[in-house]
Amino acid sequence: MSTEGQTGHPPVHRRALLRAAVVVPAAGAVATGLDTGAASAAGDAGAAGGRFDAESPRFALAVLPDTQYLFDADSADPAPLRATFHYLAAERAAANIAFMTHLGDVTEHGTEDEIGLAADTFRVLHGRVPYSVLAGNHDIRSSTDDQRGDSAYLAAFGPDRYRAMPTFGGASPDGYNSYHVLRAGGRRWLVLALDWRVSDKGLAWAQGVLDAHRTLPAVLTTHDIAWADDDGGARLSDHGQRLWDRLIKGNDQIFLALGGHYWPPGRTVLTNDAGNDVHVHITNYQDRYYGGAGMIRTYGFDLVRKVIDVETFSPWFLARDPDQRSPLAAETVELTGPADRFTLPVDFDARFAGFAPVTPPAPRPARSVMPRGTLAYWRFDGSGTDAAGTPGAAVADGTVVRDLTGNGNDLTVRRLHSSGPDALTWSADHHRGQPAHASLRFDGGKSPDRGAVLTTAARAALNSEKFLKGYTIETFVRLPEPFEGDHSWMGILSWEGRNAEAGKTTGWSPLEPTCSLNLSPERFLQFVVYPHRQDADPTSWSHAVPVGRWMHIAVVNDGRRTVMYVDGSRIARNPAQASTGIATLGKPFVLGGTQFDGAFGQGFYGWIGDTRIVGRPLPVQEFLTPSD
Repeated sequence: MSTEGQTGHPPVHRRALLRAAVVVPAAGAVATGLDTGAASAAGDAGAAGGRFDAESPRFALAVLPDTQYLFDADSADPAPLRATFHYLAAERAAANIAFMTHLGDVTEHGTEDEIGLAADTFRVLHGRVPYSVLAGNHDIRSSTDDQRGDSAYLAAFGPDRYRAMPTFGGASPDGYNSYHVLRAGGRRWLVLALDWRVSDKGLAWAQGVLDAHRTLPAVLTTHDIAWADDDGGARLSDHGQRLWDRLIKGNDQIFLALGGHYWPPGRTVLTNDAGNDVHVHITNYQDRYYGGAGMIRTYGFDLVRKVIDVETFSPWFLARDPDQRSPLAAETVELTGPADRFTLPVDFDARFAGFAPVTPPAPRPARSVMPRGTLAYWRFDGSGTDAAGTPGAAVADGTVVRDLTGNGNDLTVRRLHSSGPDALTWSADHHRGQPAHASLRFDGGKSPDRGAVLTTAARAALNSEKFLKGYTIETFVRLPEPFEGDHSWMGILSWEGRNAEAGKTTGWSPLEPTCSLNLSPERFLQFVVYPHRQDADPTSWSHAVPVGRWMHIAVVNDGRRTVMYVDGSRIARNPAQASTGIATLGKPFVLGGTQFDGAFGQGFYGWIGDTRIVGRPLPVQEFLTPSD
C-alpha cells in the first residue's frame, strides 16, 4: 500500500474464549460424481488437506490481503505466510476451502529478491489449494497500468504460474489480469483477479471474460477499490469508481468485489444497474502487529442458510500454545469487530436469477417415491379422484385425499368446532425438494379452538398397523412468518385414542394419544410414541425450528429405537430407550391435529405438504428429498 490515504486504526476487540481451531463452514455431504468442471476444482486435493467437496452447499473462499511487510528487503520474514498456507492446505477438506485469492502488494518494493522469496513461499500452497494473485502498487512501478510490460512480478506471478491449476481459465495478453473458474456448492463460480491499475484494454478483456461466462456468479478482486473511515463504512476510491462505472455496475454477475491497499477494513453495499446488491469490501491488516502476520479472511458460503459468514484470523498465531503467545499475538489471533466478523444475508437463487435463473425441479410422479413397504402416501396436487382446488380456495368438508399406494388409507376433510372456510385452503406453496408442488394451508388456533383435520376411515388398514419391523414417517411443514398467536402443543399428525386404552402407564398423561408429532411453545418438534411392546413413551425433541421456510421432518424407527431428522439432519435429543412398534388402537390416523382425552382442541397452523408412511426404516438417501 502507498502511504497516501492511510486512516486511523479501528479498535481491537478480544473474545473471552477462542476456539481451539478456527472453523469455517464445513462440508455437509460426501462428494458425488463430478463433471469436468467439478474435477477441475476438486481434483487437486493435497495429501495433508484431504479432498475438497465441490458439491457440498457449504464452502469457503479464503482472502489474503497485503503481505508486503513480510517481504521487505532484509527484514523479510515469510514464516507467518508459510503458516497460513500450511493451514489452508491442512484444513482444506474440513473447512471445504474452494479457493484462495491474494489482493495485491505481495511485497514491499517489488525487487527480484523480494518477489523470489514470496514466490518460493507460495510453493507451500501450490498444488494443494488453487489460488490467484494480482499486482499491487508495491509489486510493480506504481505509475503504470497493466500495459507496463515485463517485471519481476510478472515473471514469478504471471500466467505460467497458474497454468497447471485446474481452476485457471486464462489471462489478459499483458499477463497481469487473470480469471479462474471453480466449482463449489454444486455450481461454477468466476473469480476475476485484476491489476492494481486496469487499462482500457484490461477492462475490455475482463468484459470479454464475463461475456463468455454469462451464467456464472463472479467475485472481482483487485488491489484498490474502496477506502473506509474508522466506523467501517466504505466508499469507492477514484480507481474503484472507474471499475464500478466501466465494469461492475453493468454486469449483474459481479455480486462481491474485494480490495486491499487501504486500511482500516470496511464494507458497503452498492446497487447495480439491475437493481441488485453488490458487496464491496476492503480487507487489509498490514498495519496490525507483525505486518498482519499472514492474516486471512474466510468467506463461508452457506447455500442452505443463504448467508456468507465472514471470519478473520491469523493461523500463525493460532498455531501457538495460548500460554506462549505474546500479548500482541493474543490480541491479534482473531479479529471480531464488525468490519472483520459478520454475516451477509444472500438469497443466492434470487440474486443470481437475472443471469442464471434456477429451473425448479419438476414434480416427481407418485410411483417414483413409493419404495417397498410404503403403507400410505398423500399429496395435495390433485392426484387421485378428488382434484385439488384453486390455490387459496377452501377445501370443503368431506373432500377425500386419496392414498396413492392403493392401500385404502384415504383421508377425509372435516373442520373442527365452528371453524369457517379459511381453516383449510388449497395452496401451491411447497418445499423445493417435495415430489408434489402443492400443499394444504391450515389456519388453526386457540381462543377459541379452531382448525381442520384429515382422518382415515374407520376401517382403514393404517389404523391398526403395529409397525413391528420399524417405520418411517415423513412430512413437509412450513410455519407462518410472523408466527402469530398461541399455538403451543398444536399437532401435526397423530393417531386418535388414549394410551391408557393400550394399557400404557408411564406417560405424561393416560389421556394423550399413542403417537403424535407436535410443536412445543418454544417451537420444538416433539415426537412422542407409546410402543406396541414396551410400556414406555420415548420422546424425541428437535431444536427450535424456523418460521417462514419449509422443512422436511422424518421419524425413523428400526424396531429398537426412534430417531428424528429435520432437513435430513439427525437431531440431538433422540432417546436411547427401547421402542418397538406403535400401540395403535384401530382408530384413525390424523393429519392436522392431536387429540387429548379423545377430543380435538386447536388445529395445526401453517402448511403441510406430501406425507408418507413406510413400514420399515429408510436411510436418509431414500427420504422424500433425496436431491437436497
